[in-house]
Amino acid sequence: MLWELVLLGEPLVVMAPSPSESSETVLALVNCISPLKYFSDFRPYFTIHDSEFKEYTTRTQAPPSVILGVTNPFFAKTLQHWPHIIRIGDLKPAGEIPKQVKVKKLKNLKTLDSKPGVYTSYKPYLSRDEEIIKQLQKERYVASLMPLQKSISPWKSPPQLRQFLPEEFMKTLEKTGPQLTSRIKGDWIGLYRHFLKSPNFDGWFKTRRKEMTQKLEALHLEALCEEDLLLWTQKHTEVETVDLVLKLKNKLLQADREHLPVKPDTVEKLRTHIDAIILALPEDLQGILLKTGMT
Repeated sequence: MLWELVLLGEPLVVMAPSPSESSETVLALVNCISPLKYFSDFRPYFTIHDSEFKEYTTRTQAPPSVILGVTNPFFAKTLQHWPHIIRIGDLKPAGEIPKQVKVKKLKNLKTLDSKPGVYTSYKPYLSRDEEIIKQLQKERYVASLMPLQKSISPWKSPPQLRQFLPEEFMKTLEKTGPQLTSRIKGDWIGLYRHFLKSPNFDGWFKTRRKEMTQKLEALHLEALCEEDLLLWTQKHTEVETVDLVLKLKNKLLQADREHLPVKPDTVEKLRTHIDAIILALPEDLQGILLKTGMT
């Protein structure tokens, strides 16, 4: 349940006896969805002196997507309207096995119980299972947004990734979703629909989109290297050849600046192409091009 709350970016308060327990618990929650990254805000040790104190304690608007760790008993009253609250008891002596933490419904409590437990009305989408993250990571739809490699032309800009359409993705789940093969039972469709609206999905998708875009740029660069560029220049004007050299130099700068996933020999091959093209040009142009675009 806690994994789902963090995954979906739900507002969560951790009430602990000490700053160290508060901080360790918040960081454990943030990291529990790894390898996905938590993209919302989190405060391992939040106090009444923090600038967002008024924003987080107000009842006039819904709590934001944030995980707070607190120790001040004052928060038991000012944050009791938050939908999900974890109360941590004192640490047990070494060797003593703690009792299982109970989940208590907030709607049945007028004020927060002082006992350790998870206070929430949240109903998990899925049953508990250690393999769930592996299942969630099998994302075929996003990979399908990548253009086919045969559509990459060295003489055109790299093709764009297809747009992510939530409803189109949800339709693919009906036929290929994890609910068909996973032993984990529950509302998989509901979990995905909720996850798509969370900051964690937005952050993950932006990262994934950047990786795929860089891959397209790398494939485009490799396609250029496979062409006989010197032969191409013989069929085109000096102006077009100079323009090509400048574009190729920009490609090299981009590969270095953005750390594109390009093989070292591909970069060397492109440099060799550039040198060969420049040497085939008149001397006055050679001097200009050798100094241009590499700073």
